[in-house]
Amino acid sequence: MKCPYCGNKNNKVVDSRESLEGASVRRRRECLKCKRRFTTYEHVEETPLMIIKKDGRREPYDRKKISSGLIKAFEKRPISMEKIEEIVENIERQVMRKFDKEAPSQAIGELVMEKLAKLDEIAYVRFASVYRQFKDVSQFMKELKVILDKQT
Repeated sequence: MKCPYCGNKNNKVVDSRESLEGASVRRRRECLKCKRRFTTYEHVEETPLMIIKKDGRREPYDRKKISSGLIKAFEKRPISMEKIEEIVENIERQVMRKFDKEAPSQAIGELVMEKLAKLDEIAYVRFASVYRQFKDVSQFMKELKVILDKQT
């Protein structure tokens, strides 16, 4: 494993933990050259899941897309990277259980929206504005009204 800071390939594992339900292993590593620590995750490689996009194209599933979307939604919010990784793993498990070889991108987007709605309303609205591709303020206000109605 290459150090993300100095590029050295020599490091040692400081701590290993199974993530939820043993779906992956989280390892804390220390670079033997620069002494900085970093985290790696090991996942079981399975038959690649193909994602069916809205326009009908198919592309391989990429967990980084979910992760980057969540990072953007949670920007400047009090959510740790570990919590984001936990959400990504949870969504990934649900998708893998529900779909065999292909999954519609809408199903993944809805799972993300469901998690965000329960966890952080601001992140939910941020993600929804991109995911639902709001064309104007009235669409945005309709989504806000749904959130407000759930609170009462």
